[in-house]
Amino acid sequence: MGVADHQAPGKSTGRAGASQSRAQVSHQLRGWLQHHRLSAAQSLLKVLERPAASMLTWLVIGIALALPVGFSVALDNVDRLGAGWDSPAQMSIFLTKDVDAQRAAAMTASLQQHDQIDSVNFVSREAALSEFAALSGFADVIESLQENPLPDVMLVTPRRDLASEAVAALRDELAALEDVDEVVVDMAWLQRLQSLLELSRRAVLMIGAMLVLGVILILGNTIRLAIEGRRDEIVVVKLVGGSNAFVRRPFLYTGLWYGVGGGLCAGLLVAAALWFVDEPVASLAALYKSNFSVVGPGVMGVLNLVILGGLLGLAGAWLAVTRHLSKIEPR
Repeated sequence: MGVADHQAPGKSTGRAGASQSRAQVSHQLRGWLQHHRLSAAQSLLKVLERPAASMLTWLVIGIALALPVGFSVALDNVDRLGAGWDSPAQMSIFLTKDVDAQRAAAMTASLQQHDQIDSVNFVSREAALSEFAALSGFADVIESLQENPLPDVMLVTPRRDLASEAVAALRDELAALEDVDEVVVDMAWLQRLQSLLELSRRAVLMIGAMLVLGVILILGNTIRLAIEGRRDEIVVVKLVGGSNAFVRRPFLYTGLWYGVGGGLCAGLLVAAALWFVDEPVASLAALYKSNFSVVGPGVMGVLNLVILGGLLGLAGAWLAVTRHLSKIEPR
């Protein structure tokens, strides 16, 4: 009886202590969430209270982010345009002028049996001259020529599965034939274009990295000015027991809102630039009988810009607050 009497109050006290501990944790979590909501709302209101200054900050961040993104979108469109021309490396075989029609026909039949060649199309000198006259618009001048200056041409298409080294070896093999004057690989320019695009992408990455660093520094300086403007408020909060995390939170949200606004401005600037050049590009493509059109970053691209801007805003605010907040202490 005595043991039971001593154990029962002990068990009741343990349950009450556990319930009280859970209640304290629940209150602390609710308070933490409530302060986050208040900090986010109040920092947004402070940003919107100064629309002119905030808009200038958003535009600076937006331009810094829009430049590398715009260049990247342009390179993607050029790459997409080149991919539309990405066909097997066609070779143009220019025959010597003393080759007659019979020898050219025999050579065409022989090349069609080659195991590395997909197709061979023979274009006679007369057909080439007629096509050039029709396309160039100089038919009257060409008719006045005493002699056809164009050679016979064979358009050779290698197999699609051939590697670049095999295509080069096939080119050397065809160039060594007796009646061949010159062999030109028509897709060599596309390889140069791809190399140039790769170089441009690396340059855009470097420029983008420097501009991102600039965005972080801009946001850090903006948050530093906000901290200096609220120095007395920070001192009072610390005097009543506010922690550094409590003081830091509104400034982090301020950096977040500046970054999100800058990312949204960047997306709008890129979309406006693409809209501005869309009609001239469509007109130029129509002249070449192509349905090519400029493709922008899309909704997901703009959303990624907003997220990137927000992350950069948090990073800049964190650096500024970490550096300057520790220097503000009550005396």
